Amino acid sequence: MAAHTTGTRLEERWREILAVHARTLGEIDRALHPYGLGASDFEVLDLLVAAAPEEGDQCRVQNLVGRVHLSQSALSRLIARLERDGLVTRSICAEDRRGVYVSVTPKGRALHAEVLPLQRAALARALGDEA
Repeated sequence: MAAHTTGTRLEERWREILAVHARTLGEIDRALHPYGLGASDFEVLDLLVAAAPEEGDQCRVQNLVGRVHLSQSALSRLIARLERDGLVTRSICAEDRRGVYVSVTPKGRALHAEVLPLQRAALARALGDEA
């Protein structure tokens, strides 16, 4: 009986986490849609700006894989889309031809700076922190 109750509580907690995640992604997607970005697009841009704060800085794609909720192939497709939109550039690592670097372009940095307050406000709304 106790195992069933524990399992039920775990399932309920898990479903609550999923609901918060879905609600938060939806809130961010709605806020950023007019700018041609979704929550995942912004998350990658945000991580790149944090990892490579100066223009021209690069980040290995492999370093992003564990930090986003996307598979490596989905992340690669997202980065390709950001590159087509002129928000990032990709280059091959000279030391390791399998490695790929990604850099935020000036256009990407400008868009990130413009939508950052919108994303943070959406997070606050979704997570109940209006302060």
